[in-house]
Amino acid sequence: MLYEKDTYLEPYKEKIDARHQRIAALLKKMSKGKSLSKGINNHMYYGLHKMKDGSWVLREWAPNAVKMYLIGDFNNWKRSEAYALKPVGGGNWELVLDEMFLSHGTLYKLYIEWPGGGAERLPAYLTRAVQDEDSKTFCGQVWDPAKPYRWRHKRPAKASFPLIYECHIGMSGEKEAVATFEEFRTEVLPKVVDLGYNTLQIMALQEHPYYGSFGYQVSNFFALSSRFGTPEEFKRLVDDAHAKGIAVVMDVVHSHSVDNEAEGLSRFDGKEDLYFYSGEAGRHPAWGSRCFDYGKDEVKYFLLSNLKYWMEEYRLDGFRFDGVTSMIYWNHGLGQDFCDYAPYFDDGVDENALDYLALANVLVKEICPSAITIAEEVSGMAGMASPFEEGGIGFDYRMSMGVADHWIKWIKTLTDQEWNMGEMWWELTTKRADEKTISYAECHDQAMVGDKTIIFRLMDAEMYTSMNRESSSLVVDRGIALHKMVRLITLACAGNGYLNFMGNEFGHPEWIDFPREGNNWSHQYARRQWSLAEKGFLRYVDLRNFDKAMIHFAEKEQLLTQTPEALVIDQEKKILIFRRMNCIFAANFNPTESFDSYGFAAPAGKYSLVLDTDQAAFGGFSRLKEGQEHFTLPEKSPNGPQEYNDTLFLYLPARTMLVLKKED
Repeated sequence: MLYEKDTYLEPYKEKIDARHQRIAALLKKMSKGKSLSKGINNHMYYGLHKMKDGSWVLREWAPNAVKMYLIGDFNNWKRSEAYALKPVGGGNWELVLDEMFLSHGTLYKLYIEWPGGGAERLPAYLTRAVQDEDSKTFCGQVWDPAKPYRWRHKRPAKASFPLIYECHIGMSGEKEAVATFEEFRTEVLPKVVDLGYNTLQIMALQEHPYYGSFGYQVSNFFALSSRFGTPEEFKRLVDDAHAKGIAVVMDVVHSHSVDNEAEGLSRFDGKEDLYFYSGEAGRHPAWGSRCFDYGKDEVKYFLLSNLKYWMEEYRLDGFRFDGVTSMIYWNHGLGQDFCDYAPYFDDGVDENALDYLALANVLVKEICPSAITIAEEVSGMAGMASPFEEGGIGFDYRMSMGVADHWIKWIKTLTDQEWNMGEMWWELTTKRADEKTISYAECHDQAMVGDKTIIFRLMDAEMYTSMNRESSSLVVDRGIALHKMVRLITLACAGNGYLNFMGNEFGHPEWIDFPREGNNWSHQYARRQWSLAEKGFLRYVDLRNFDKAMIHFAEKEQLLTQTPEALVIDQEKKILIFRRMNCIFAANFNPTESFDSYGFAAPAGKYSLVLDTDQAAFGGFSRLKEGQEHFTLPEKSPNGPQEYNDTLFLYLPARTMLVLKKED
């Protein structure tokens, strides 16, 4: 159990055991003596389905409803008894229609009446929603194509460690418009393959009324966002990614739901607490959204069925769960410091949410043993990414969110001379030994309007004037050098995976700002300017070349299969040297001084220079010879671990990071 590996958890032994036993009992109850996945099929019962005889059946759960009608373009959106759903018990409603009444493309909604009122609603298990161009309202659309998509490729084998390319379909094009699944498949996927990433993490797939929410204000949990294309086009994208050995992970939002009533689940049958907690607990104070009642069986079945649907319908390879911290604490983690273990086990924890998350992890692995789950969890709750059998919640990985926060802090608040090598090593490498983590220098969060990416913080306005090769700028030189070093050392010190947000590999300029009233509904900043990294006279291509070399190196050497070992932490000279796998990483963060014949204790042998941030191809000054060989000398060095009796001497140029591979 958790407390057997971490003695600091021993005071919470009883609570850990009680939590585990409660979840185990719930799992047994919901599995009904079989596997959990066999009993999670709400999506096959509720919603609109075509039967074998061609007829249609529509079912909905709305226990507070007194009447319910199907309305649409087939009946001029009028309520009539011919299209009235009938109560069938347990708060469920049902309507059976002959084939002639509905066909592919038919638009529809529900009209639900309840004591004292009524309104139009979209079915909770709706699998396709489309937006009217004029009114901007959403309605359901019957999706029954004549030729369903035929899968051609199997899921790829599970990667030793995920190298994740985080992306957003709509803003993946260069045109000032919403890009499509097909455009991503033909234009962006080849770039991801070339760069060497093995996992796509796709945002904003669940339907959301407001494009500018980045997909985090979900209205229709089973509906693939129609603004990017059709289900068949998305399936083809997933299929092509699989053919190229790339797993596809969905950024799933089960942490909250949009407050919209016409499109979403809020007051679906007139009651505030059908899917959500009642009162203040059911409303998120920071996001203006609704908070699920994870204690209700109906809600757990809804969300678990949602995961199963996405995995089976679109053959996804796992999920990154958004907003886990918000889910698991009644205060959503807002304004709270997590300085010790006590908040992980006190009354501030929503144990219902932990129940659901543990069940979700069991379900995903039952459906596809090679699938992965990732928790976006900032509080550091112990056990989140530990196996359920050991008292954990069962995620495969958790996001190492503090790493990105520290890079921003160091760049924003400290001069280069003030960077602390000991603090850097600690923040990059200190992780729970019993949990796997995914590190990143920056993700989509740092690119949002109101914030700044790393490259923007390093260069600011000079990005617009001095990124061409003819320009001379110390600011740009510094920015390019540190941009590469930050990424390389983050990856080299990562726990068990690495993430990059789309376009940041080449230092995409500016911020992300989706179309909104405040920018006159412009798409100027909701796109990716790929051509910047394809023009030979701009230095963006150098950053892209480096990222490609770095990712391919990490994959080839299976870098993250061992933990890093510190060799030198030299605060005075701003040097950090460590060892991982068969390689030595030497970083000189000194802004002005290079060091000739810098010696340190290292395992005896021959080393070859295999990666150098200072190479000309990466926008550097080529102060070192590519492939240069180095040999340790049989002499003791006071610099470095005293267990090694040999010394390696290196030339360490200022603002450069080297990787040397031991050859024998």
